[in-house]
Amino acid sequence: MPRPKRNILATVQDTLTPPDELSESQAIARVSKAAGKNLYIAELPGGKSILVELVAKFRSTIWIKRGGYVVVDVKALADRENKLDGEIVNVVREEKEWRKMSYWPKEFEKKQTYVDSDEEESTVGKMPPSDSEED
Repeated sequence: MPRPKRNILATVQDTLTPPDELSESQAIARVSKAAGKNLYIAELPGGKSILVELVAKFRSTIWIKRGGYVVVDVKALADRENKLDGEIVNVVREEKEWRKMSYWPKEFEKKQTYVDSDEEESTVGKMPPSDSEED
């Protein structure tokens, strides 16, 4: 029997608003690859890649795409002897709200790309010049 819809909606609601603060063992990480069986390779702000497991309450409810952000608890699985470095305890869904929080890492800040007026005009989305124009 599938889980009741109210449980699914409650789980989704938990991911919409960021917590006020993160504990010492928690960090925000960027998912770089899905390893299968609810396992993901995530990149911490320092650039270190870790293997993390998705918490059971999010399985078959929330899907995480590559490049998405998650909250990882690195000490949750310290007592188990395996290859896992931590577990995903929350998923960042409303990224704008999360970026406003004081604990958001500087390494994951969005970089603005402004086109300077002195630079050449961009050719993105334009057709290449045809041979008839060169004559």
